[in-house]
Amino acid sequence: MTGMDNIRNFCIIAHIDHGKSTLADRLLEFTGTLTGRQMQAQVLDNMDLEREKGITIKSHAIQMNYKFEGKDYILNLIDTPGHVDFSYEVSRSIAACEGALLIVDAAQGIQAQTISNLYLAVEHNLEIIPVLNKIDLPAAMPEEVTDQIVDLIGCDRNSVLKASAKEGKGIEDILRAVIERVPAPKGDPNAPLQAMIFDSVFNSFRGIEVIYRVFNGTMRKGDLVKFVNADKQYGADEIGVLKLDKLPQNEISAGNVGYLISVGEQPGRGH
Repeated sequence: MTGMDNIRNFCIIAHIDHGKSTLADRLLEFTGTLTGRQMQAQVLDNMDLEREKGITIKSHAIQMNYKFEGKDYILNLIDTPGHVDFSYEVSRSIAACEGALLIVDAAQGIQAQTISNLYLAVEHNLEIIPVLNKIDLPAAMPEEVTDQIVDLIGCDRNSVLKASAKEGKGIEDILRAVIERVPAPKGDPNAPLQAMIFDSVFNSFRGIEVIYRVFNGTMRKGDLVKFVNADKQYGADEIGVLKLDKLPQNEISAGNVGYLISVGEQPGRGH
């Protein structure tokens, strides 16, 4: 497998408290992206405020490597904020993906907020993988909630996965579904650079830091990159992929997700 065939970009759509963060933790654990010893409850929610409120405020991305049927895959989990106030960020995160895990609590069923994010995903032509979570709860109603999911997205009953993120059940099935059902990204690594930023932070020590999905072309360390919306150019002082920590690379090609750190705006011509 070469290039983009082995990349899968996906997000998790879920109502607050339906188990999104726990599931993300389990995926990271199962793929060996982090060990049990490194586990900290809800790893992706790394801002104290988020931990306190239990909601993901900024969209993050994390890359996992997973060997499936003898082939190596790159799985980019793009985290979407679960709270209704962040719909702009949600839509950009969703636009960076080809697939979405729709997590539904087996005891609570589908909630209105889940539906609005689901529609965004459907509008962006994402492959939806429904997951019935918390099947271990005494109040779980797997049959009734599966009916709700089938009615909502018109999928086959057999395509609804059953899981318990808390107990670590069904995680392997979810990874298999991501690889088998989510389409590989399309794009031309040799075309002019075209990338979409879906998260940015200003770091007073290192400058501007952005997280982006490359749709066409290849970003190389040291390039001058033009930020279209801001109409400014920044030097790609450091680029790389996001694991539990940043992993610097020399280039990020079409289909992949990465970060860029720039010490500041640069004069001259950019890409």
